[in-house]
Amino acid sequence: MTVVRSLLLFVMAALAEVGGAWLVWQGWREHRGLWWIAAGILALGVYGFVATFQPEPHFGRILAAYGGIFVAGSLAWGVVVDKSHPDHWDYLGAGLCLIGVAVIMYAPRT
Repeated sequence: MTVVRSLLLFVMAALAEVGGAWLVWQGWREHRGLWWIAAGILALGVYGFVATFQPEPHFGRILAAYGGIFVAGSLAWGVVVDKSHPDHWDYLGAGLCLIGVAVIMYAPRT
């Protein structure tokens, strides 16, 4: 159950961070206004708190593993929200990152 909880927290963190960054991008680069930027900043703050609920006690390990989730989540966001089309290298890179996440977070510790 701990792995499932951890994975759900990673997904929640990715939605908050990628979504927050996207909102800031939309507010600034797409000239949608300060409310979009403010919502993005709020979402980025939520991301920071979500990470604290991970069962792993080491901040560096959580953040390192989350980096791989961020890579895959960013590409997924692009496909779903921005209708982008990653190529096979993007998918390979994201897959390698997710393998790294599994090793960092879920490998047996001695």
